[in-house]
Amino acid sequence: MQQPTAPRNSRLLSVFWSRLLTRRVQYVLDILVLCGAFWLAYLLRFDFQIPGRWQEQMYHQFPYVVCLQFAALAFSGAYDMIWRYVGMAEIKVFFKGALYSTVPLLVIRFGLADLLSGNYLPLSVIAIDIFLAFGGVMALRLLRRALYERNEQWARRRTRRHRKAIRTLLVGAGRAGVLAISEIRGRGDLNMEILGFVDDDPTKQRHSLRGIEIVGTTSELPSLVRKLAVDQVIITIAEASRQQLRRIVKACESVPVRARIIPGYYELLRGSVQVSQFRDIDIEDLLGREAVALDEKSISQFIRGKCVMVTGAGGSIGSELCRQILRFAPRKLLLCERAEFALFQIDGELRQKWPSANTEALVADVGDVPCMTRILGNFEPQVIFHAAAHKHVPLMELNPFEAIKNNFLGTWTLAKLAGTANVDKFILISTDKAVEPKSVMGATKRLAELGLQELQGQFETSFFAVRFGNVLGSTGSVVPIFRQQIRSGGPVTVTHPEMSRYFMTIPEATQLVLQAATMGNGGEIFVLDMGEPIRILDLARDMIRLSGLEPDKDIEIVFTGIRPGEKLAEKLETRTDKLQKTVHPKLLMGQFSRRGQRLQQTLPVMKQLLASGQKHELLNLISELLPDAELLPKSGQTSRSSLTPTSTPSAPTRLLVREAT
Repeated sequence: MQQPTAPRNSRLLSVFWSRLLTRRVQYVLDILVLCGAFWLAYLLRFDFQIPGRWQEQMYHQFPYVVCLQFAALAFSGAYDMIWRYVGMAEIKVFFKGALYSTVPLLVIRFGLADLLSGNYLPLSVIAIDIFLAFGGVMALRLLRRALYERNEQWARRRTRRHRKAIRTLLVGAGRAGVLAISEIRGRGDLNMEILGFVDDDPTKQRHSLRGIEIVGTTSELPSLVRKLAVDQVIITIAEASRQQLRRIVKACESVPVRARIIPGYYELLRGSVQVSQFRDIDIEDLLGREAVALDEKSISQFIRGKCVMVTGAGGSIGSELCRQILRFAPRKLLLCERAEFALFQIDGELRQKWPSANTEALVADVGDVPCMTRILGNFEPQVIFHAAAHKHVPLMELNPFEAIKNNFLGTWTLAKLAGTANVDKFILISTDKAVEPKSVMGATKRLAELGLQELQGQFETSFFAVRFGNVLGSTGSVVPIFRQQIRSGGPVTVTHPEMSRYFMTIPEATQLVLQAATMGNGGEIFVLDMGEPIRILDLARDMIRLSGLEPDKDIEIVFTGIRPGEKLAEKLETRTDKLQKTVHPKLLMGQFSRRGQRLQQTLPVMKQLLASGQKHELLNLISELLPDAELLPKSGQTSRSSLTPTSTPSAPTRLLVREAT
């Protein structure tokens, strides 16, 4: 079918403008606008009847005024912008240009009038000319943008003939909503028809934003979805709280309609995504919290210009620590990791995002004394973030020797070497599983905390720990496991109906670790405010629903029983931590209780038991060092994690332990 003549002409005009208006042509058009504005200003000033004397002055002033205004345009940056994206920020450039040209004209008008023998510009002409000149060049660019967008709209319409547009409702008529609308209109591949905004602000109701009407509030979502035949709802709130998201998602599920969201505040801040990269709502969105408010000045003072070392740099926490640290311009960042591929990945990512950063990828084991001695001697780090550890509870129950060797002895070795090398601060990344531990993993992290306590004061180095719970999306955590089980069609396995855990996003945890690092003087233990614990069963059900399925109907939930080393609920503090508030609302701080040199005296026995493979005796020794730990099966119970039959330690072993402690 032949297209109407008017639309075809409009498209041709848009193409003509987009190809014609090169940089040189733009210069010519701007000069023509400035010339026309000057002549029109004089004509308006004298009611289109310019007296002879003023005509002569006008001819003399004309080239100087136009040249001055053109120079002001160039100086203000009018030719540096991309014209198709002209908006409020770019419009400020034209106000600057007007100011830069007005000030010299006024100086000449009042300061040099006598020298010019009366050949001066009337104030009314200056005012009219400035308004017309800079209003004209600005209008020229806005016209170019309008024609460009019109051409893009016709291109999208041609595409939509072959596929149905997605009828979309946006939730959140704020700054993120404005950005979303701009990007949707600027892209032809999204194929969306925006039906309106939804916002709870009563002052915005029945108004419009960028030509899109605000049609109601979030409480009206179900009825609006039915009334407008909405295909999808996109949440355009960059810093939506968990409560907001849950309420909106619940409203969408009641219809039902697909709910999507723009990238979060942290992703936008890093510049890794664009607003228009909409995605389905994930469990991290519902469990995430508001962006952390950091004292970036103190963190910058702490990091800038220093050599910083991160162990476990390829892990979930270690890699994010590296990303955060590079924001504050360290002199050098050492990435220490024994997993080659994980180190290769994070090193490549950092080099791509921060090509000018001074980073060093080091394949090394923190328990290797000669290797770590060489690294500390060669690079002389001033700050060490120790994130290297084995963290999987059931696996460490099966491999207790490796857990003790890496988590405790590795930490002890590196911390002692750091003290000898005069490192300023050594920060241990610990876990809530170190509190009244029931697992080997938790016990080894508690020993690591106590090891720092014993080393504090022996060296000039400040040793302290930062303790927090589960982080969302970390390697081996429950969220990726549930996601894979749902993709496979189930069942989703939950250990116990009442199992609960604290959750925090990886960026939030690492940012608070940096904040704590600026506050620690040595001997402290910092505990992150993890919010309220989440039931794992509720987490599983939420993830199933977010996948568009029904729990216990489309996806079965199976209870498998508590695994060795697991607790129903975790705690964040021991009875002796004596936690107090800090200046940061999400950081608590306690002081280690003094315990003498008990660990250091026990190390020879521990190493001997490790070397001889005496698992039960080793766990018994740790239980004596940690009276609140529950590592050995109670009488009458057997341990699924036992590699050898459980037996009572011999009298000589018990005597050896007592003598050492």
